[in-house]
Amino acid sequence: MRTRFWPIFLLVILTTPAVGQEWARFRGPNGDGIGKASLPTTWTEKDQAWKVATPGIGHSSPIAWGNKLFITSCDRATGQRIVLCYSLDEGKLLWKKETDGGKSPLHQRNSYATSTPVADEKNVYVSWATKDNYTVAAYDHDGKPVWQQDLGPYKSQHGMGVSPIRFDDLVIVANDQDDGGSLVALNSADGKVRWTIPRKPKNATYATPCVFQIGKRAPEIIFANWQHGVTAVDPKAGKVNWEISVFNTKTNERSIASPIVAGDLILTTCGFVTGVKHHVALRVGEDGKPVEAWRLERQVSYMPTPIIKGDRVFLTSEQGWATCLDLQKGTEIWQERIGGGFSASPVAAGDYLYCIANDGVVHVLKMGDKYDRVGKVELGEPTQSTPAIAGGKLIIRTEKSLIAINGSK
Repeated sequence: MRTRFWPIFLLVILTTPAVGQEWARFRGPNGDGIGKASLPTTWTEKDQAWKVATPGIGHSSPIAWGNKLFITSCDRATGQRIVLCYSLDEGKLLWKKETDGGKSPLHQRNSYATSTPVADEKNVYVSWATKDNYTVAAYDHDGKPVWQQDLGPYKSQHGMGVSPIRFDDLVIVANDQDDGGSLVALNSADGKVRWTIPRKPKNATYATPCVFQIGKRAPEIIFANWQHGVTAVDPKAGKVNWEISVFNTKTNERSIASPIVAGDLILTTCGFVTGVKHHVALRVGEDGKPVEAWRLERQVSYMPTPIIKGDRVFLTSEQGWATCLDLQKGTEIWQERIGGGFSASPVAAGDYLYCIANDGVVHVLKMGDKYDRVGKVELGEPTQSTPAIAGGKLIIRTEKSLIAINGSK
């Protein structure tokens, strides 16, 4: 591929994904959480396409490529990691790979399988970490191991949870740890390290990066971290284009929700579970210079990543609140407590927002300028996993099961 066509080509594949790419990473194309399907607003077990029991435990989200659905799981007692592949249309287990991943410190609400895989037309890429090893591995779509790379020790009192992404021919990892780390790009073909950017974070990050492009500028990878703020990296050169501190570096905070983009805006979140949380919007000009457009510090979503639809932003919080904001100004349109508490991020299809609470209750909201809950479904099992939308189905992972809800493409 010639360099002069590179930015245009990337813009095309990012904005017009092929069928197989519809949900190939955490929260789908570029992490925006929006699926191309017509989904029901309420359902019963009779409306399920299928439901299968899943081994072990894990909070990673399902991803899909073509008719294959991938998740990771683990045995918390032994540290064994499990990669699973199911058929999207029937829920049939196609293959299962197990490996001894080892044990390390872990938050009671975390798991050894919280990082969501990412897939391309050849492979599925997974990651996990212990105090001794940060592992990134590739399997082909039939489950054959392709490569495995060790990025060195991993330090976090709560365990690892950030997900890798694919860009061009790279697998990109935000390896921000407690008191150190790096941003890393690996060759997707063989796992060799393409570039590394040293970092000096003070808390491990769980925010999955995304791609941002404004005007005629080349695409940039956006990372969020408490100490570093928001960082834009040139993925081809492996260098920082710009970085801006937007969080309170004097208090103990952590980035968990992932950054998302819309037009010239980048939205990102940071905070602490018992302290102030910040939802910050940056506006980036064609000169590549970011400026703060607005911020919210009331009922901010700490763990769930928001949804942007048109000129509105929709958030859910750990305390069970749902909020609608004006995208350009950050002003509140409405806010309602809908019950439960949210760890999983919402996803959207058509005019509807699907919010799954920790207790396994799905709240379906119509995305508009008035609060309107149009559906409420009890799954009967708790969950912390963000669902996927693929093959005209809503795919939900609970603590014990993988469930496909029929919709239409």
